Amino acid sequence: MGLTDDEMQSDRTRGALTAAHLYYMQDLTMDAIAQELHTSRSSISRLLSHARASGLVDIQIHSPLELPARLQSEILTKFGVTAHVVPVPDQVSDVDRLNRVALSTARILGQFFDSNMSMGIAWGSTVSAISRHLVPKQTHNSHIVQLNGAGNTRTTGIGYASEILRRFGDSYGAHVQQFPVPAFFDDPGTKSAMWRERSTQRLLELQSKMDVVLFGIGSPFAEIPSHVYSGGYLESADYDELSQDGVVGDVATVFYRSDGSTDGIALNARGTGPEFSVLRRIPRRICVVSGRSKVSSLLGALRAGLVTDVILDEGTARLLLESADSTPTRE
Repeated sequence: MGLTDDEMQSDRTRGALTAAHLYYMQDLTMDAIAQELHTSRSSISRLLSHARASGLVDIQIHSPLELPARLQSEILTKFGVTAHVVPVPDQVSDVDRLNRVALSTARILGQFFDSNMSMGIAWGSTVSAISRHLVPKQTHNSHIVQLNGAGNTRTTGIGYASEILRRFGDSYGAHVQQFPVPAFFDDPGTKSAMWRERSTQRLLELQSKMDVVLFGIGSPFAEIPSHVYSGGYLESADYDELSQDGVVGDVATVFYRSDGSTDGIALNARGTGPEFSVLRRIPRRICVVSGRSKVSSLLGALRAGLVTDVILDEGTARLLLESADSTPTRE
């Protein structure tokens, strides 16, 4: 009788764990491990790759001598936020830049999320890219919470948002809480009525008690269009309105100006993302940004006090520091 899939997976995990201990903890070469385990060098290489991909091994690099480390220190000093700077050559395309930052974020994220925690997710191009690279980590009694609705006049948005949430839920063994409302209501009065419903209030209550929130930054200036700007969520009149209101970006489809302010921006009265006062109460707020065209949007988010941790590429980090004034944040 052959082994079941679970038994084969368990054997592979044990083999990967053994190989990882010998390689990383005992400094044996792959040839020496292959000889000790009576297998081939290529088999050991595959086991070590599986150990890294499955989260059995977490590799971190700490160097006070490299430019990313200096940039991280300067960002902490200037903005009061913890930065994780991803080394990316300047000549890399914005698509590759996003993928590299997303991959690094996916490997870092497990440090911030564990059992008995809830994490809010703002759908978008950046978070979608992160979701495809997540490193599995088993947690218990944990929740993934959708921050804003995803429907518009063309689609319910359920397929797009739920797939992102599913990847997070599967990777962390977490319960997924969806938010089945449109991204923007046609009438602010409809939103007000919906927000009085008990089913909606339950989800808003979950949002107010989150431990971690993960979001990218929507920008009308980005070379890779943010999903809210490319997915049919806004009409031409909406763009005109945002321009008149001086909007530079959005977080979870809540729009803000370069100084971080949101008051008087009409579209926010119809949007379903959490108010910034709610986000600021979340203990850890992870913002992921790639591409220099998002620097002005990132500055606005920092000035709004939305960020505790920022993960960004090296070029964006340099330009952020160059563009900042002496008092970039506000409470």
